[in-house]
Amino acid sequence: MAIAPPAIYDPRTVQLLSFHDAIPRFLDGSDTPRAYLERCLETIEVREPDVKAFVTMNIDRARQDADDATERYRAGKPLSLVDGMPFGVKDIYETVDMPTQMNSPVYEGWQGIRDAAHVYAMRRGGALILGKTTTTEFASAAPPPTRNPFDVSRTAGGSSSGSSAAVGAAMLPAASGSQVRGSIVRPAGFCANYALKPTFGALNRGGGHSLSPSQSVLGTHAGSLEDCWRTAFYISSTAGGDPGQPGLFGQPTIESPRKPQRVIRLETRGWDETTEATRAAFEQCLGELAQAGVEVVSRRDEPRVEELEQALYRIPEFIFDVLAYEARWPLADYNERFPGKLSQAIIERHERSLHITPETYRELLAERENLRSLYASLKDMADACILLCSAGPATPYPNIGDPVYGDVSSTLASPAFALPMLAVEGLPVGLQYMGWPHDDYDLARQSRWLADTFQLGAG
Repeated sequence: MAIAPPAIYDPRTVQLLSFHDAIPRFLDGSDTPRAYLERCLETIEVREPDVKAFVTMNIDRARQDADDATERYRAGKPLSLVDGMPFGVKDIYETVDMPTQMNSPVYEGWQGIRDAAHVYAMRRGGALILGKTTTTEFASAAPPPTRNPFDVSRTAGGSSSGSSAAVGAAMLPAASGSQVRGSIVRPAGFCANYALKPTFGALNRGGGHSLSPSQSVLGTHAGSLEDCWRTAFYISSTAGGDPGQPGLFGQPTIESPRKPQRVIRLETRGWDETTEATRAAFEQCLGELAQAGVEVVSRRDEPRVEELEQALYRIPEFIFDVLAYEARWPLADYNERFPGKLSQAIIERHERSLHITPETYRELLAERENLRSLYASLKDMADACILLCSAGPATPYPNIGDPVYGDVSSTLASPAFALPMLAVEGLPVGLQYMGWPHDDYDLARQSRWLADTFQLGAG
């Protein structure tokens, strides 16, 4: 039976899809991966015409793979914790059986000859690669037609638009996303996903097309925290991290929750544009956190936190030029060979890159590294940081929203979970729970405690 969206979003009662909860039923024969897939397809049939989360799908192969997974469960021999999981792939990552088009006329109809690293890993584990999910142009500019599953007059965010919308509409239990600025955490917050923006390099981006390789990460969206973590960990344990990176540390499942003792509340430069209703919801959540026995410290309590807050305001002084410089080569080539096929925003980014010298780029990287060092110096102060995913609920379509809050974890190369903890004006707003590089698993355990304590319905 297809799952309809609630009239008013409530994080305590909303139910998105969970896959890990179905595994015991697969093993005892009371459910099957094929039946699970058919329920997803039923929901897709009802909701996709309005939500528009997919670019293309391969239903026939997914059904065959689901039948194969069903036989493995009957024999008591599943391949992995993701065996039989319907999964969506953000359309900047290659798939051998479907085109990879990146929402750009430049790549219209383009078909690769391989699976991206994470797609290969998921197929190897028995997952069902059901379809390619929409993205903004080159994951950075013109929006796709995707709408928010809780209010189709609004955006699903970007650039992981389709992945977040498909999960939020309960069409899929999990999907891949990517982030350079706020492209995982913002749409996840808009669409009530759990999502992991991991430590930089923790998940292998091979077979992906990013304009900003020094900051882009592969991450996961899911309807449950457990599926979010299991999927990410399986990808990393099978395909590794990026070359030269150690991958994702931890365990395949979240073995036990861990209560944080102290968290740092961050306002960042996003606070200035955050709606009053969202500020109030955030303050209420922090108050409840304190009542649960967690100490919350802020810029008003600790000079070192104030120093970090001031430094975060300076992100725009270097981030836009860093990203423009790194995109110089592909955009120059596209601009010369495909005139008229790039959006104005992409052309302006290319033009900006032409004025940046290698010397300037080195100085910009040094500024970013100084910020990361400052953040690292606060690790002894708290278990994690807590901040918003966005300045408010989803904005009216086609405005995909401002990535100002996502800039923080991206620039710091730090892991962050998007947690669907707030309701503002009847719509979801996510909290970003951010740790320090390579502490992803500890952050998952703390996030588990938060989900349990706040009684999140899809936790």
